[in-house]
Amino acid sequence: MSAESPGQNEHYRRVLRGRFREWRRTRPFWAGLFTLLGGIPIAYFPYASLKLGQMTLSMATTAGAGSLIIGVLLMTLGLTMWFQAIVRVFAGVATILLALISIPVANLGGFVIGFLLALTGGAMSIAWAPGSPEATAPVEAAGAPDGAQDVDAYETEPTADANGGRNSAG
Repeated sequence: MSAESPGQNEHYRRVLRGRFREWRRTRPFWAGLFTLLGGIPIAYFPYASLKLGQMTLSMATTAGAGSLIIGVLLMTLGLTMWFQAIVRVFAGVATILLALISIPVANLGGFVIGFLLALTGGAMSIAWAPGSPEATAPVEAAGAPDGAQDVDAYETEPTADANGGRNSAG
C-alpha cells in the first residue's frame, strides 16, 4: 500500500464520523443548529447594505444594537444546547422568548427567517429527551454447565420493596 492510496484515510474518516454521530446523539444537535442559524439573520440584517447600481440601500435602524444583542444571545444559546445539554429546557425557553422579542426589535425577526429558525430550534430543544441505553441480553457464564445461569442475570428487588417498604433485620 502506497502513501497516496485513497483507502489509507478511510479508517480515520469512519472513526471521526462515528465519534461525531455518538456526540450528536447525546445532545439536542438540530435544535442548537436551528438556533444558531436563526441568530445570524437577526444580527446581520440591521447592519446590511444592498447596492443597486449607484444606489445603496441600508437597513440600519435605531434598534440595531438590540438586534445584535438578540442575535448574539441566540447564537450563544445554540452553542449552549450543544455543549451543556443539561440546560436544554432553559435554553429552549430563552430562545423562544428572544425569537418573539426579535419581531418588533429586529426587522420582523430577521425578515421572519431568523424568527422561524429560532422558534423551531427553541421548540426542538424543549422537546428533546436523551435516549435510553439499549437493553442487553444477560450473558451466560463461560464454562457453566448447561442450564446454569449467572446469579447476576436475575433481577432482584431490594428487601425494602419486597416487604412492603419495611426493613427486616433477619
